Amino acid sequence: MKTIKIKYLKLTWSIISMCVFSVNGQVTSLPIPNKQQLAWQKAELGVVFHYDLHVFDTSKYNQGINRITPVADYNIFNPQKLDVEQWVISAKAAGAKFAILTVTHETGFALFQSDVNPYSMKSLKFKEGKADLFKDFTDACRKHDIKPGVYLGIRWNSFFGVHDFVVDGDPSEEMQKKRQAYYNNMVEGMVKEICTNYGPLFEIWFDGGASSPDKGAPDVLPIVKKYQPDCLFYHNDQLAEARWGGSESGTVNYPCWSTFPYNYTGSGESAIPGISKNGFSVLKGGDPDGKYWVPAMADAPLRGSNGRHEWFWEPGDENSIYPLEELMDIYYKSVGRNATLIMGLTPDNTGLMPKEDVQRLKEWGAEIKKRFDSPLAVTKGKGKSIELKLSKETTINQIVIQENIALGHRVRAFSIQIFENGKWQTINSGTAIGNKYIFLADRPVLTKKLRLLIDKSVGEPDIINFAVFNVEKN
Repeated sequence: MKTIKIKYLKLTWSIISMCVFSVNGQVTSLPIPNKQQLAWQKAELGVVFHYDLHVFDTSKYNQGINRITPVADYNIFNPQKLDVEQWVISAKAAGAKFAILTVTHETGFALFQSDVNPYSMKSLKFKEGKADLFKDFTDACRKHDIKPGVYLGIRWNSFFGVHDFVVDGDPSEEMQKKRQAYYNNMVEGMVKEICTNYGPLFEIWFDGGASSPDKGAPDVLPIVKKYQPDCLFYHNDQLAEARWGGSESGTVNYPCWSTFPYNYTGSGESAIPGISKNGFSVLKGGDPDGKYWVPAMADAPLRGSNGRHEWFWEPGDENSIYPLEELMDIYYKSVGRNATLIMGLTPDNTGLMPKEDVQRLKEWGAEIKKRFDSPLAVTKGKGKSIELKLSKETTINQIVIQENIALGHRVRAFSIQIFENGKWQTINSGTAIGNKYIFLADRPVLTKKLRLLIDKSVGEPDIINFAVFNVEKN
């Protein structure tokens, strides 16, 4: 294989990064990640903190009601023990490399100091209207070496009467246009404030997508690209630098390719037929031959067990926290399947992460380290066969493989073999490797050497990590 060059092509808002090379005299190309996509995939695990006015009311969270019913008194926001640094420390204990804060959600209330949105922390009695939760959050993240990100809900806003980006309620067409223009300008102003007042951001997540100006929605993409060019953009009808993996279970299907046929995804009912057909199968699995790099996100709330699915704190709901064993299963079926996992965390009405959630996050982080920080042996290499030798016959039950995704998805099929009873035996095979593939065997095996066979590839395979472990499960 001879590498010719790497081209960067621009089409509307999509940056198509391609690795172009020659194989046996034939020129071919593969999509590759941009800078922010590569960093996002390498991070592997992040969190999103959900916080909004209804954390402080006495009723259970109801999405349908919250999207259309304004909060009667926004001064119920009164977290007397507020400690955003404690939130970030709890995320770091789990091993999160980045953290996101919902600065606006369905109530429309903004958890920062906004000059363009009157429905923000400036209007509160809390700390005489001088508090800025997002500033506290970004400061705490940087103090503890966590990359900060932001979640903006602009599709629904119960205070301004916005549903699916449209301001409802006025029979006058002229007045409707004025109110819509006001809302759009306000949102664009908020996005500029977020992008210019808080330093570099790792990811900007628009709840339900951000639509596009062609459909009358706020025009947010150029603002983000101008002021936060290295921030992962997720997402609108023009561009998705990551995609939702198809469920809120924290898991993705296998195989899960980072490549995709489109440079955008839409959202739910707004997705084009090419994405929505067959139960959104391409959204869930990607496309090995897709021409765009759009890696998958797996997300779930920490309080998602025992039939619950709680993104926002509610009292007396501690038994919905995922058990450690289920969290590890989620990890294997997300990070171990080439997805970035984002776990939803929910501070309480005092302003703290609940002690039960904090404890589970500590346990989870410790278990991840225990299982993955001490490989028995590790190697790397290029080509169709990579052998890994142990100093003696050793019991193993877990294998981690990573390819150099900066060069794209080159591996298309592979086999893992152990040398047993004088011959090579296949113990696992698959297709996508991507950023990380984890194989946890049903039973341990005893061997002195293993090998990774690349059965099919596009270009020369580049394996940057082939590691074996013997994991003791709790």
